[in-house]
Amino acid sequence: MARRWNGWGDESYVKEISDHGRRLIHSVIGVTDPLPNASLDAVMAKVPASRLPDHYLISKGAEERVRHARGQSFPDWLAMHSGDYGVFPDGVSYPESSSQVRELLDLAVEHDFEVIPYGGGTSVAGHITPQQSERAILTIDMGRMNQLLDLCEESQVATFGAGTPGPLVESQLRVRGYTLGHYPQSWELSTVGGWIASRSSGQQSLGFGRIEQLFAGGRMETLHGALDIPSIPASSAGPDIREIIMGTEGRLGIFTEVQVRVTRLPEEEKFFVVFMPDWSSAKKAVRELVQQNIPMSMMRVSNAKESKAHIHLGTKESQFKLLDRYLRFRGLGGDRCMLTFGVTGSKIQNKTSLKQVRKILKGYGGIGGSIAQMMGKIWADGRFKFPYLRETAWQEGIAIDTLETSTDWENVDSVLQSIEESLENSLKNENEEVMVFTHLSHMYSQGCSIYTTYFFRCAGSYEATLKRWQKMKASASEIIAHSRATISHQHGVGKDHAPYLEAEKGRLGMRIIRTLTKEFDSDRRLNPGTLLVQESGWR
Repeated sequence: MARRWNGWGDESYVKEISDHGRRLIHSVIGVTDPLPNASLDAVMAKVPASRLPDHYLISKGAEERVRHARGQSFPDWLAMHSGDYGVFPDGVSYPESSSQVRELLDLAVEHDFEVIPYGGGTSVAGHITPQQSERAILTIDMGRMNQLLDLCEESQVATFGAGTPGPLVESQLRVRGYTLGHYPQSWELSTVGGWIASRSSGQQSLGFGRIEQLFAGGRMETLHGALDIPSIPASSAGPDIREIIMGTEGRLGIFTEVQVRVTRLPEEEKFFVVFMPDWSSAKKAVRELVQQNIPMSMMRVSNAKESKAHIHLGTKESQFKLLDRYLRFRGLGGDRCMLTFGVTGSKIQNKTSLKQVRKILKGYGGIGGSIAQMMGKIWADGRFKFPYLRETAWQEGIAIDTLETSTDWENVDSVLQSIEESLENSLKNENEEVMVFTHLSHMYSQGCSIYTTYFFRCAGSYEATLKRWQKMKASASEIIAHSRATISHQHGVGKDHAPYLEAEKGRLGMRIIRTLTKEFDSDRRLNPGTLLVQESGWR
């Protein structure tokens, strides 16, 4: 795959916007004009001389430094397309073993430079973006540590190099008859080490579990030596170090080997889309399904606005009209909501689950029939392609971003409504409209995640467009932080969410996190600025 230097994924793939989807977007946000895009050559010309020492593991090439300077957050996106990067890493390293990572960390202490671990470069929260620093900055790309190192079939524990991306995780397991089943939206590019560092959640977490259920143990190289976590199934021997190092986002060290709990390949896997009459019935249905513990691998429900957008963007106009007529004939109007779910397992298990699911959904007025499996297949075929829409839309002057959280069931409607209203009203003083829609996914008996997407017009300049985003992001984040919800269910903290972490963790909780980070990295050289904001007294 030839990867885009300034965007998402394979540069040969383009996700088209249907004509009726484009009309829907413009009917909300208005006519759009694209901003000019910088060339790779122009950006490379801005890369300064490296401050790092010469070393056989360090590359100082301009293009490599450009390609590792940003992730996929909205500020990153603007930087990549405008060419105004600000800060570049001084070099990039591609270690092939834990011992080489150890060597690089020792070198960082010896020569006093900072280190940023890099997995798939998919962060949407600013994890891998270097900050201005008096010290040199080295980005450590883990991509060459991408092999299945061991598979214990008796215990069903697999050991991978931490830089193994999703497709290689699954392909190497599949030939042995196993699967991990962890499928975040970024699966095409993100890595198993990155999943653990940011506490990732996959689309089928309902069946396979979040990464904290899948992470069994492994090795982290720290500034004080290697930290090995044994793959014990369960323990009451004090605090769980495995849990402590998850979600630390490179602040304690760098994962080099990861042990994960795998399962045998399922006999059958199917996905379905059912349409519910309205939001209330849809939310009640998914809550009942998850609280009854009916075996399913995934479940997602889109509100009416997202259902409308997905049908427009995911179908040809002729397909859309046919589906719309069918649903209206069955009594579902503009308030209808898409409910997507999957079953994964043996044919007998799936048959039993489907019987229970269909009974409950029918009781809430769900309509599936012949379209359910067809639309489920469409969802499955395109499940990792939505990020590509961002590039297509950008070239037409349409900006897209997302934010997510999770909360208890009784708080879902309040949080969701507040987030959407905040985003929709955030640019009113500029006479700008924002297209906003939301789905619930990653269901739990206690609650669920809330995932909101918003489209808005690019302003007349990159600076003004960034200010629009900052206004929307800050307003929505403040609401989340003070609404009994998490600032991030699956995207991590990075730099973008760090200012809101204390509202969730409390002062004592933040003190514990800072103390832990200082113990591992008293000189603040491991991914500084990520996870924590106030660190001025450390050096």
